[in-house]
Amino acid sequence: MSFWTSIDMGLDYKSIRQDFPILQTMMNGKPLVFLDSAASSQKPQRVIDAFEDYYRCRNANIHRGAYRLSYEATDLYDGTRKKMAAFLGAESPDEIIFTRNTTESINLVAYSWGLSNLKPGDEVLVSELEHHSNLVPWMIAAKKTGAVLKHLPLTEDHKYDYSKIDSVLSPKTRMVALAHMSNAVGTIHDIELLAKKAHAVGALFSVDGAQGACHLPVDVRKIDCDFYSLSAHKMLGPTGVGVLYGKRKLLEGMDPFLGGGDMILTVQKDSYLPAELPMKFEAGTPNIAGVVAFAIALEYLRQAGLSNIHQHEQEIVRYAVEEMKRVQGVTLYGTSDFASRGGVVSFNVDGVHPHDVGSILDEEGIAVRAGHHCCEPFMRKLDISGTVRASFYLYNGPEDVDALIRGIKRVKEIFKK
Repeated sequence: MSFWTSIDMGLDYKSIRQDFPILQTMMNGKPLVFLDSAASSQKPQRVIDAFEDYYRCRNANIHRGAYRLSYEATDLYDGTRKKMAAFLGAESPDEIIFTRNTTESINLVAYSWGLSNLKPGDEVLVSELEHHSNLVPWMIAAKKTGAVLKHLPLTEDHKYDYSKIDSVLSPKTRMVALAHMSNAVGTIHDIELLAKKAHAVGALFSVDGAQGACHLPVDVRKIDCDFYSLSAHKMLGPTGVGVLYGKRKLLEGMDPFLGGGDMILTVQKDSYLPAELPMKFEAGTPNIAGVVAFAIALEYLRQAGLSNIHQHEQEIVRYAVEEMKRVQGVTLYGTSDFASRGGVVSFNVDGVHPHDVGSILDEEGIAVRAGHHCCEPFMRKLDISGTVRASFYLYNGPEDVDALIRGIKRVKEIFKK
């Protein structure tokens, strides 16, 4: 009996796959095998329908119009905020700020909190495993305020080294900014422990949840994080919609990130008063259709169950790793502790550049990511230019892994010649 047939598939991924129109298409004359959900997930038909329905039937600006269409659009937009608060376990919908993406959410924290609270000699704890979006904003904030970045060491199998965290935290630490899950190698981090460690020295804890909220159950109050950032496009929703969760007291004490319409209470000739939360941080007309459609994506994920999705991905990754180990000349990256690993497998084929691997796989109808995955410091630490990344989601199954293995063997055949 094979490994895959010996395990119980708790998620009906084959039925789920039927909900995604693009997964029924051909790519280069072959059935599409989509293995790049860590970059951006595919969208079920009902999310696409909700996006189109807004523009067909409910298109109006929100919070402003004194007419029915505007009221309906406002109710739908604010309804998504309530659903997002419930999804994350936030205390109030007012703690949910809509942005464009995870990157903007982290920048909001770095600018609105960081520039006002960091001072020379203060420390911000990050790591070499972070996505650039969780590094560069803090580099900018540190440069502007005189604060310094410190790095949490990593273990040999690409986890945060929790045994050394006490040595890099100090009374000077003001912010700990780390990821829920690595986009480069799929490591899932113990963010509850990190929150406790940060708070023990009086620091805040900001979570890059771009790869977390789409694959794992999240309860921000249980975690006790101060900020949690995510993107809709990685969790079945449209592009151009991000979320920042922040504790109310912190958000209330922060200056607005952007100025303009909808974020003000009153404006005088040479002064203004900001609006209450959450409008204080939502200047200008937002991506209304995207936010409205995101509610449908959240409901889809709720029905599937984040715990089920996580278990499904772990089983796929275990199968993929075991099958790749059988292929000579493939180097795998990431922890062998599958309990601490999400739906990502990063690898290289000996003697073949990752981009060449990606191009040949594309000819076989297989979509993967090739490069440094916006994690250049980590790739430099490994002394490689990048990796090939196959990332899985609730619509992937063992046949996708089998196709990937055949594709890798095809790569080896081509370069052997």
